[in-house]
Amino acid sequence: MTVRYQSRLFGATQNALILFIAAAILIPIYWMVAAGFKSYAEVFEAGWTFTPTLENFRAIMNPPYEIHKKFFNSTVVAIVTIAIAIPVATLSAYSFSRFRLRYEKSIFMAIIATQFVPSIILVLPFFILFRDTGLLDTWAALILVNLSFVTPYAVWMIKGFIDAIPLDTEEAALVDGSTRLQVIKNVVIPMAAPGLITASIFCFIICWNEFLLALIVTSKDAVTLPVGLAMFTAEEGDLWQLISATGVLIMLPMFALGMIIQKHFIQGSTSGAVR
Repeated sequence: MTVRYQSRLFGATQNALILFIAAAILIPIYWMVAAGFKSYAEVFEAGWTFTPTLENFRAIMNPPYEIHKKFFNSTVVAIVTIAIAIPVATLSAYSFSRFRLRYEKSIFMAIIATQFVPSIILVLPFFILFRDTGLLDTWAALILVNLSFVTPYAVWMIKGFIDAIPLDTEEAALVDGSTRLQVIKNVVIPMAAPGLITASIFCFIICWNEFLLALIVTSKDAVTLPVGLAMFTAEEGDLWQLISATGVLIMLPMFALGMIIQKHFIQGSTSGAVR
């Protein structure tokens, strides 16, 4: 077997594997998106062709579903959570990275350990807390719940990017008369921007997709999109065409964010691993 033949065989195998993986990822997505534009009868047909309709999207926007309100709730909760979590996580990560603190490793490990606590364990404490404080079914409850999850994750993630920033650049700014906060604002944040963007994306995804705790602490006014998916049932069973139409709306912000900040996302995903 010649080297050229082996090279061609390897290339063909590699291309076939890539196509297989791409099909395994894209076909379910296509099937879900297509179902959002199908009628109820067409959803249960195995054909690849169908007559597109926007009736499902009209239906989910009207009572009793009113998905646009759930979309607004999810957007507000996710944005406010990120707006609070990322600055707090950045300052915390900078402290862990640059200062030697008493019990530093223990504190940092305690922060990381929160990521291993199953959500189901926290359901009852959060429900009792929000019931007693009158925060059930409010944006504030959802924001506090999401902050408890995304802030430790953001601290852990951003610390890796700050660790990769050379100390010389900060020392030079301090020698020139900058304060520590000015150094963070003018030196650290610009250099760690890809990492901050990456952390923001992942935290946004966590907030956007959170279901279990949102299901427990909301009932009507602050219901989010993932919880709204549970409404699509009728006497004839699950309304898959409406579920799929809502799924399209849930995916749209993720795809939009990915397209807009793809460059920063890739750079941030790789730069934090280089020390």
